[in-house]
Amino acid sequence: MESVTSITPLLAVLVSLTAVPLIILSGHRPNLREGWTFLAGLIKLGLVVSMLPTVLAGQTITCTVFQIMPGLALAFKVDAAGMLFALIAATLWLFTSAYSIGYMRGLSEHGQTRYFSFFAVALSATIGVAFAANLFTLYLFYEMLSLATYPLVTHHQDQEARASGRRYLTFILGSSIAFALPAMLICYHLAGTLDFGAQGFLAGTGASPALLTLLLLLFVFGFAKSAIMPMHGWLPAAMVAPTPVSALLHAVAVVKVGVFAVFRVATGVFGTQLLAAHQLGDLLCVLAAVTVITASLIALSQDGLKRRLAFSTIGQLSYIVLGIGLLSPQGLLGGLLHIAMHAFGKITLFFCAGAIFVATGRKNISEMVGIGRQMPVTMTAFLFGALSVIGLPPGGGFISKWYLALGTLESGKIAMLVVLLASSLLNAAYFLPVFYRAFFATPEEGQFAEGVKEAPLWCLAPLVATGVFSLVLFIYPQPFFDLAQQAAKTFFGG
Repeated sequence: MESVTSITPLLAVLVSLTAVPLIILSGHRPNLREGWTFLAGLIKLGLVVSMLPTVLAGQTITCTVFQIMPGLALAFKVDAAGMLFALIAATLWLFTSAYSIGYMRGLSEHGQTRYFSFFAVALSATIGVAFAANLFTLYLFYEMLSLATYPLVTHHQDQEARASGRRYLTFILGSSIAFALPAMLICYHLAGTLDFGAQGFLAGTGASPALLTLLLLLFVFGFAKSAIMPMHGWLPAAMVAPTPVSALLHAVAVVKVGVFAVFRVATGVFGTQLLAAHQLGDLLCVLAAVTVITASLIALSQDGLKRRLAFSTIGQLSYIVLGIGLLSPQGLLGGLLHIAMHAFGKITLFFCAGAIFVATGRKNISEMVGIGRQMPVTMTAFLFGALSVIGLPPGGGFISKWYLALGTLESGKIAMLVVLLASSLLNAAYFLPVFYRAFFATPEEGQFAEGVKEAPLWCLAPLVATGVFSLVLFIYPQPFFDLAQQAAKTFFGG
């Protein structure tokens, strides 16, 4: 694959970092502060989109910042998979920034300057992971994201927030240091490099099957942002954060960085041929299947809307890991597509949860009977997001789950097809009743006075936009589909 050298990937990473001092200096002028946020977001999206034609043409874009030692450098490489992830992150940052204005001002939240500053750092780290050319660079930005999101999780600064923050760091930072870092050192010792390759840099090192299995488990559980059970406990705990942070965590930055790291390890460290030779794809499938079903069953029992969404996210992330573990072109295509489809659907659902809280102060599903009459726009957008996450047309998630199902047939793993179908039924069971009770409860069951109305426009407009996008992606999934298909061809040939 032809490579083009350019500084653009580095600029895309740095642009939101450079906005941080401007955001801090404008702390007493909210409109200017958020103006810097939007300007940085637009520039970042523009830089990412400017690289899209080159990547779609089958080329990669590289940028080496500095070489530390042979086989170890801080370097960026923009390929199809990285472009797909970066495009999602850069796009949804703008929507989340707009939503944050309505949410934070609507509730008169404290520390808004701190919030927007760390928010910008988190997005820089996310783009850094998307464009990482090697395991070392990915690890650096992965840890940067962990530290940047801690102040966001503990934003309220009360006892519950601090306790949840400690749990968050214990899982996220502790696991990466205890598991992922030693695995990375062993890989460098074996291969003499950490550069991602189309067939993995561990191929040909002569590592034993037992060592390869151990390394894979260390990476999967070390990159705990992927929330594979039992490394999922941080995610429900992080729900104490403001809703825009939850949306950021669950749809874009944190969780998607986790599964993207697992994707890079599977394809760039091990390679699909090495995974297949030692049945390690089956191991990923089993871990993913257990997480998908268990998380979906737990979601059914949650009355708190954000907690239900949190356990839904745990299950949805494992669809992506399942797509990787199928070791088939269709499965990988479905898994990568699900990164995009889930992102737009789930961020819509979190935006809706936040809008309900801003307008009514209510968090529990049992307290939302009849809310559709007072907040019809919000709850209609909720349906759009739910359809995509469930995988029902006309939601975009139907396409990604369709290719995941084809991947199970292509790889001969019929048991995984059963898991997909069963979990989709569970998805419907914990989402559709929320919508039904919102609109179709009898007037006597309604729990809202006539005075309740939609959240402020800054909250409402982003959730409508992302909800509509969830439907548009069903009709027009490009360029995400083209990028995912190109990535699948890179790792499986053809």
